[in-house]
Amino acid sequence: MHFSTLATLLSSHALLAAALPPSTPRQATAPAQYTPNAAIGGGSGTYKDSAHFRVYGASSTTADQALKVMEAAHQCFVTELGWRTPGLSWNTGGVGKEVGPWYKMNIFQVADGSMPGAAAQTWTDANAGFAFLKVVDKYMTTPGVIVHEFGHVMHYSEKNWIDQTRTGAWWETIANFIADVYFATPTCEAARSAAGLPGGDSLIEPKKVIGDSFRVIVDGTSGSGNYYQAFPLLSYITNNPDSFSGLGKTVLLDMIRKYKLNSNETPLHSLERLLSGVTIQKVIGRYWARMAYVDINHPKAQAIFNNQRKSINYANLDLNGNGKYTVKAARAPRYMGANITPLKATGTSVTVAITVSGGGSYTATLAVKGSSVTRYVDFANGSASVTLASGEEVSLVVANTPALVQYDAFSIPADLNKGLSYSVQITGATV
Repeated sequence: MHFSTLATLLSSHALLAAALPPSTPRQATAPAQYTPNAAIGGGSGTYKDSAHFRVYGASSTTADQALKVMEAAHQCFVTELGWRTPGLSWNTGGVGKEVGPWYKMNIFQVADGSMPGAAAQTWTDANAGFAFLKVVDKYMTTPGVIVHEFGHVMHYSEKNWIDQTRTGAWWETIANFIADVYFATPTCEAARSAAGLPGGDSLIEPKKVIGDSFRVIVDGTSGSGNYYQAFPLLSYITNNPDSFSGLGKTVLLDMIRKYKLNSNETPLHSLERLLSGVTIQKVIGRYWARMAYVDINHPKAQAIFNNQRKSINYANLDLNGNGKYTVKAARAPRYMGANITPLKATGTSVTVAITVSGGGSYTATLAVKGSSVTRYVDFANGSASVTLASGEEVSLVVANTPALVQYDAFSIPADLNKGLSYSVQITGATV
C-alpha cells in the first residue's frame, strides 16, 4: 500500500457543515472514557465504542480490530509521547491548559468506490475544531492506513499549522512518519504489545527517497513529488544520531508548538530556531550523508535499504575523463536535496575535490561504511580525503544547502528547482 494513493483534506482545511458539539461541563482532567459526539461528521446507525473512539457502520469484528489499533496508537502517541488528543477541540484550552470537554473521535466505514483513489480521508469540522475519518471498508483494519490518518487528526488538534499553506505538504510527511513509528520502531512496541498487536516493516521507499534525493527536500509536485516518502528526515531529527542540540524525541512537537503563529513559514524555519550550536545546513547535510546507508538509528528502515540498494538509481554524474565527473543537469540537487553517489575504490586512499559553477552553497561529505560502523568525513575548502580500512566502502554525498527560503511545496518556484551545478575530481576511486 503506497500512501501516495491516499487522499486527505487537511492541507486545505476542509470545512464540513457539522453541528457544534453539544454543551457539556468542562473538565480539567481527561476522563478515562471520552464522551460520544455524533454531531461530528453526522454519525448515525450502528456503532461500537472504545475509550477514545467510536466506529460507525462496521461489523462488530471489524470495529473491534480497528478500535484496538487506534487505542494502541492513542496510548503511544498521546499518553506516552505527549501529542494532543484529537478528542479535544483546538478551539478550547490549549497545550498545558486543557479544559475539555473530551469527545470520542468518530471513524466512519464507507463503501469501496465511494472515495475514488483513496483508502481513507481525514475530514474536519473547523467550527467545532474536530477531525473525523472516513475509511474504505477493506482498509478498516489496516494499521498503515488508519494510523496514518490518526497522525493527521493529532496534527490537526495541535492547531498551529492549520491554514499555513507552506506547511501543507508536510502534513503527509508527518502522517507517514507517525505510521512508521507505530509499525516499525520500538517507540510504540509497549502499546502494541499490550493490545496484542504486531509490528511490521518500515514504510521507507529507498528507490524514491534516495534514488530521487536530488529533489527539493519536501516536494508536493503532483506525479513526481516525495512528500509522502520524505519522512526519514523526521526519523533522523527525532533519533538524533549526531546528538545535535535541539533535535531529539520531542523535536517534531517542538516544530509544531513553537511554530511562529500565522507566519506561514516553512517547517524548516521552525526547525532552524530549535537548533543550538549547529546550522540547519549542517543538519540537512548530515541527514543526507547518513541516508547514504540509512544510518539513522532505524534498523528496520536500514534492512529495507540493504535489500533494495542494488535497484536504486545512483546515476548522478557523467564522466568527463581523467577522474573528472560533472553532475547531470536533470539530477543536480535542488533546494535542500542531495546527490548520493557510491564510489568504487581502486586503492585504500580516496580524495574528492568539488567545484561549483554558477554559484550556490553546498554541504559535502564522504560516508564510509564498515562492517559495524559508518563514519563521516566532511569536506573542507572544497575537498576531502579518506583512507579505507579493509572491507570499507565509500559514498560521495553532495547536498544543496543554501540559506532557508520560504516556499510552498505544492507550488515550488523555478529558482528552488534549479539544481546545484558542480563537478568533482576523484582520485583513488571511480563512479
